[in-house]
Amino acid sequence: MNSNLSLAEIEKLRRYDTCTLSNAIERLNIRPRNEGFINGAVTCRFPHMPPVIGYAVTARMRSSMMPIDGRCYHEHADWWRYVASIAGPRMLVIQDADHSVGVGALFGEVHARISRALGSVACVTNGAVRDVPGIEALGFQLLSGSLSVSHAYAHVMEFGEPVEIGGLRISSGDLLHGDLHGVHTIPIEAARELAGVAEQVLRDDRELFELTERQDFSVDMLSARLERDRSEG
Repeated sequence: MNSNLSLAEIEKLRRYDTCTLSNAIERLNIRPRNEGFINGAVTCRFPHMPPVIGYAVTARMRSSMMPIDGRCYHEHADWWRYVASIAGPRMLVIQDADHSVGVGALFGEVHARISRALGSVACVTNGAVRDVPGIEALGFQLLSGSLSVSHAYAHVMEFGEPVEIGGLRISSGDLLHGDLHGVHTIPIEAARELAGVAEQVLRDDRELFELTERQDFSVDMLSARLERDRSEG
């Protein structure tokens, strides 16, 4: 699935944080409010970095047992060809399918450098990552379940198929957006109008914040404002 968004349209969405875009999606009422985001399975490793946005590049990996063909870490040319085949910018989404998640880290600085060279901006995984300082220096974002000292027997089992992380099913080519709060999907059908709705969300928030700073602020004043919002919404 591909949205055919221009790079300018993608960049416009990237400027908003996840909470603002999530609120905008809620206003459009195009999916249930308890769906569309990763729930508790990943932590943003570089919360000071700006939001990232990209098309999902999906894979499943394991690290607790040696792969049958002996290929570990970055030694998988077919995997890299698949990464390069997805429209950019890209976000790698790697589901750790081990019974004991996070034994070893597939994604380290070598993987990050190759991924960045192929137009990727972030890695999302319920498993472990490593080489965190080196990856941070690249400006490459990590959202992971844990950290690990070792690769162990980390290897890609399969790629290009739908994966599930934190209750969110992600397919190859889905448009993802993430920051320190987490990761959610951007509905393709609403992608082009979302920036305009997000601007309205920010305007409404600013008005409410200004209201709370008034010396004469009261519950009655707040109720009147909320009633106005309900009537307009």
